[in-house]
Amino acid sequence: MKDIRRIIRRPLITEKANTLREAHNQYCFEVDRHANKIEIKGAVEELFEVHVTDVRTATIHGKVKRMGRFQGKRPDWKKAMVTLRAGDSIELYEGV
Repeated sequence: MKDIRRIIRRPLITEKANTLREAHNQYCFEVDRHANKIEIKGAVEELFEVHVTDVRTATIHGKVKRMGRFQGKRPDWKKAMVTLRAGDSIELYEGV
């Protein structure tokens, strides 16, 4: 298994993520593009000491951006929505 700090890059704190957290006990993370659901589940359980019931992932394609006459592309990234068991929570999100 990969290093858990490389699998989970950062938490996503957006309006949609807050709505999912409050309504369905789901937490959103930016994860490594090559990580699968099993690795993500293991990393979250080990890092935050919670029990994960479901993992959903989505690959977000980077936007094409221009600066004057030059064109570039932002990198693709992967988002994971992790559902926790009822009663579990991640302390990182509680003050937000």
